[in-house]
Amino acid sequence: MIPVLAFGQQAGITIPPVLNPSANLRAVSPLRANAVGGGVRIKDIAFFKGEHPNAISGVGVVTGLNNTGDKDTIYSKQAIANLLKHYGINVPASSVSTKNSAVVTLTASLNPYAKKGSKIDISINSMGDSTSLTGGYLHLAPLTAGGRVFALASGPLSNNSFSLGTGNAQVTKNHPTGGILINGAVVEREVPVTLMVDDYMEIFLRTPDTVLAARMEEAILGQAQRLGGVGNFATAIDGGTIRIKVPDQFLAAPVQFAAQLQSITVVPDSRAVVVMNERTGTIVATSRVRVLSCAVAHGNIYLTVAKSEDISQPNALSQTGTTQRVPADVAKVTEGGGGLHVFPELPTVQEVSEALNSLGATPRDMMTIFSAMKEAGALQAELKMQ
Repeated sequence: MIPVLAFGQQAGITIPPVLNPSANLRAVSPLRANAVGGGVRIKDIAFFKGEHPNAISGVGVVTGLNNTGDKDTIYSKQAIANLLKHYGINVPASSVSTKNSAVVTLTASLNPYAKKGSKIDISINSMGDSTSLTGGYLHLAPLTAGGRVFALASGPLSNNSFSLGTGNAQVTKNHPTGGILINGAVVEREVPVTLMVDDYMEIFLRTPDTVLAARMEEAILGQAQRLGGVGNFATAIDGGTIRIKVPDQFLAAPVQFAAQLQSITVVPDSRAVVVMNERTGTIVATSRVRVLSCAVAHGNIYLTVAKSEDISQPNALSQTGTTQRVPADVAKVTEGGGGLHVFPELPTVQEVSEALNSLGATPRDMMTIFSAMKEAGALQAELKMQ
């Protein structure tokens, strides 16, 4: 039953609390603007210009598979032939078998401060029709970006998965056509990082927001005496960038100045957002969500569908009758009782959750209710569906 919404006067009905362990929509320690000591470090919500990680990728060959490799595709055969040619073995691609090998894609995130010789993790995924990479070994493969090699990867693949059974009955654990190499690549080229340009540093917010940028500027200026800053040495250029003039005492030590900035705490600001994931039944709402006065009619529908067959036997005295299979499908619908409850204006997400829990709503019921509230204009928040 789709919840019915109607705007009305302030409620004069008191809703008794109902215990509903299946909903579990509860407020989780919100950071209030007036919280004493509340706040997060700049390090946790922003990064310096030039500090971003770099994506590198490549293509490789995994061998040692137990007849679960690619099914002799053209590019798989060519990849094996190229690998053999690298070792001085020249064979035509058409003569290569790939049932124990698979062509895979390689991806990694290169830390901006990674030095030559350090190791990074690699993500591996099957490119072709391989059914499992379990037990495979990645042969030496380059990871590149912009046409330059930044790392070399090789080693045994780990995916903690298996797939067993036949075409009619099969059991699979985790994802057998993907995996990782822990410390599987060695960095061969470093990415230059420049924190300071012309005596200035720039901080980028991971989630741009004008209110947060203004608060961060204010927090940094509040530490001017400790940092040695002069005047308005920190300026919020836009909702995602704060530009800072490096004090004279830190011109020769920009890393120390960056560390001082990252330790400053800021009280973040959040938008009113409700995020709902229908696949997992997860609902996350920020503390700023408000609901205008409205009425909600809520009911539960339980649908049971069972597919089965009965055996129909002929009469014992019948000379021509035969045994027949007769469909015996069952479809049963049970509708639970629903009530019309009037909610007053609810100023916080905690009161919204308590009101919905009082209706005995499950997470999936809440998704329908929130969607209907948004459609009716009662939910004063951005609604995101995943």
